[in-house]
Amino acid sequence: MCGIVGAVSNRNIVPILVQGLQRLEYRGYDSCGVAVHAGGLKRARSTARVAELTHQVAAEHVEGMTGIAHTRWATHGAPAVHNAHPHFSHGPGADAASRPGRVALVHNGIIENFEELRVSLQAKGYVFASQTDTEVIAHLVDSLYDGDLFEAVKVAVAQLRGAYAIAVFHKDEPHRVVGARVGSPLILGVGQEGDENFLASDAMALAGVTDQIVYLEEGDLVDLQLGKYWIVDKAHKPVTRPVKTVHAHSGAAELGPYRHYMQKEIFEQPRAIADSLQGVEGIVPELFGDSARRVLGDIDSVLILACGTSYYSGCTAKYWLEGMAGVPTQVEVASEYRYRDSVPNPKTLVVVISQSGETADTLAALRHAQSLGMKHTLTICNVATSAMVRECELSYLTRAGVEIGVASTKAFTTQLAGLFLLTLVLAKIRGRLSPEAEAVHLKAMRQLPAALSAALALEPQIISWSEDFAKVENALFLGRGLHYPIALEGALKLKEISYIHAEAYPAGELKHGPLALVTSAMPVVTVAPNDALLEKLKSNMQEVRARGGVLYVLADADSHIESSEGIHVIRMPGHFGALSPLLHVVPLQLLAYHTACARGTDVDKPRNLAKSVTVE
Repeated sequence: MCGIVGAVSNRNIVPILVQGLQRLEYRGYDSCGVAVHAGGLKRARSTARVAELTHQVAAEHVEGMTGIAHTRWATHGAPAVHNAHPHFSHGPGADAASRPGRVALVHNGIIENFEELRVSLQAKGYVFASQTDTEVIAHLVDSLYDGDLFEAVKVAVAQLRGAYAIAVFHKDEPHRVVGARVGSPLILGVGQEGDENFLASDAMALAGVTDQIVYLEEGDLVDLQLGKYWIVDKAHKPVTRPVKTVHAHSGAAELGPYRHYMQKEIFEQPRAIADSLQGVEGIVPELFGDSARRVLGDIDSVLILACGTSYYSGCTAKYWLEGMAGVPTQVEVASEYRYRDSVPNPKTLVVVISQSGETADTLAALRHAQSLGMKHTLTICNVATSAMVRECELSYLTRAGVEIGVASTKAFTTQLAGLFLLTLVLAKIRGRLSPEAEAVHLKAMRQLPAALSAALALEPQIISWSEDFAKVENALFLGRGLHYPIALEGALKLKEISYIHAEAYPAGELKHGPLALVTSAMPVVTVAPNDALLEKLKSNMQEVRARGGVLYVLADADSHIESSEGIHVIRMPGHFGALSPLLHVVPLQLLAYHTACARGTDVDKPRNLAKSVTVE
């Protein structure tokens, strides 16, 4: 969830470190900092934005040729300067704070046994200046240091339980940075100057600096020095990891004419869908990989694992997979699945969904499923070089492009497109997709970009709704069948960025409890496509009106739902059959966005949230 940048060079690397942090701002953070070797250790930390840190390092003349930098999303300890990274260890002793720093360290992840390590280090005389689990690692490395930083880190990480990516340097070794990773991403950037090397949590941090990237594997330790580096694996054996050319597109973060990245990304969805479906000329297993025909022909069920918005895309896909392909499908929240006793089936296709491909809970759930003998795995992911793509048998890469806003939009709709293709492939393999039906679905998918553009044209009407929603503190979302997960996603978007408490229910569940909440002060958003459940949904809407509730209805043009007192209707461009969820979610995204704007919240960086959730 945080960002790491580190470097060893023969030039001042502070501008590179700070620029790297700026490129990682989209992940979300509440503090930032940089530390360098400048004869001794020197650092600057801030709870403001990276732009403020830039002014701070200039004013304090923070310069050096070896350094590390970090953006922090608080897990242990409040967002405060003393909890911000990088953390120093000054050695043991009551007067430690008055002595020069010896070890500087940054850390992504969570150390589960930090409390017992903290007690042990305090017994050795180490004084803690923060409430973080990270400071424990810095003191631990210091306590083990005997002239060789790499050896100290190697012994230290063996004592850690949890997930981490770390970068650390020592005052006695001015041209050396050591990194390690378990359960949290870390990459090595091979410098183009020939005498410098870099560490980062994301290749985007190094865009324009180097495109030569080494993806560290689980348990790897890396030693960076001037003009050279080496890696050992979790067994401490020297290994060679391939160097890949990765073109990270830092320019993708330009706002252009839009007010926020989220708005820009909502309006990029027609292009994102078109790009994600580019080259799809027919429904063939090879869309998911060279071995897909064999793998998909061998499975008898599907297990979808995901978190947040990606989980709701999986919930939508369950309706498709069971209704169209006839494949029994379970959808589970990844963080719950890995900790419960389940019944493994080696013929299950495990599908993991993630925008970043590095979501810690989903990765852990994937590995848990594999450990249970479920080897048929597939990821729907937006990042070709991510851990999920590397660790799954099959993959479908969405081409949403970089998504900066914390609240996911275009990643969601492109995930749905990939999951719909998977449904069609499985239906075809199982003899449930005729050539005529295949042609109809392919035509509908090709028309999606135009249909999405028509849905985006509803923005002025959505803005009118948002003026009402900005005044309330609670909202209810209703959907039925295939559109219930879309109601869930709409509620999530509203709560994420406007801070309005919003919940979603299957409309038929109203009378089983939620109806007690309905008053004139509780707006009720209803997703009302003209499908087989429309008449049932109309009855549920009448239940709301009978209790004085105010309805905001997204209705298809031919659904015969009219605006009247207490019923506000926006007509969708037309019913799009099984692909209707991709269209109905767009006005819900716009509603959340414009409501948040009206309330003056930080749309792209909502409080307490981060973009890439790489901690458990």
